[in-house]
Amino acid sequence: MDAITGTAAGVPFTALPPSGTGDDPAPLIVTWHMLDAPRTDAAFAAALPMAGVPSWRVHLGMPLCGPRMVGGRLDRHVELAREDILLAYFGPIIRQAVEEFPAALAELRRQLPVDDQPIGILGASLGGAVALQILTAPPTPIGAVALVNPAVRVGSGVELLAAGLGQPYGWTAESRSAAEGLDFVARAGELSGEPPLLLVSGEHDHPTLREDASSLVSELRGRYTRPEEVELTTVPGLAHPLADEPGLEPAPQAPATVAVDGVLTQWFVRRFATR
Repeated sequence: MDAITGTAAGVPFTALPPSGTGDDPAPLIVTWHMLDAPRTDAAFAAALPMAGVPSWRVHLGMPLCGPRMVGGRLDRHVELAREDILLAYFGPIIRQAVEEFPAALAELRRQLPVDDQPIGILGASLGGAVALQILTAPPTPIGAVALVNPAVRVGSGVELLAAGLGQPYGWTAESRSAAEGLDFVARAGELSGEPPLLLVSGEHDHPTLREDASSLVSELRGRYTRPEEVELTTVPGLAHPLADEPGLEPAPQAPATVAVDGVLTQWFVRRFATR
């Protein structure tokens, strides 16, 4: 069956059906893409289809991305980043994605034949921050979490983008407070339920993001009753993006992305194949 596209409570999505399950309800995995390439739900679905997982993989579009881009262009992203990377750009996108998720999930359950078991969630880059924020107060039981090159300390992403824009970020009391609220190493104790968690880190991802990822894994392993349920995998040759620019449309997988897709597929199969 081909991909299904649509909207759920106003959120665009690309849904990939499970194979070999007939008409029976199947598990659900929900994903949030990056703001780097691939930066739309359709492009992310093509980059990480996870075709061998016996579940629905529903890729949600992030705010300001894909069909929700202002004027169909990326200009607004740059404008907001130059205004204030955290308070006008990263923070509002994360907040909106988290706030719109419960209604979108309820609508997906009405539209698709998914079961009522705990869902899986997957986030990449800033989408990883969305997944982690949802895990602090999940609207539904979460059975598995995967993160790919995640922004586990959003403040690190702020500094990286500021460097890319060639303008130092002017930290204020308000923005420091916002960054503390999006530091999921510091907030590891708030993550709910000890679900199995896989963190995939690219060998050539930004060093600060790799350090943050390692810190989150170490912190969670120290808190989990079963530390082995927290896994860290490094993918050789993988930088931060998962696709070539502009990353707006589905494209063939790059070799390193094929490796990521394989890691995620094997891991989610272990979590969902026997349900």
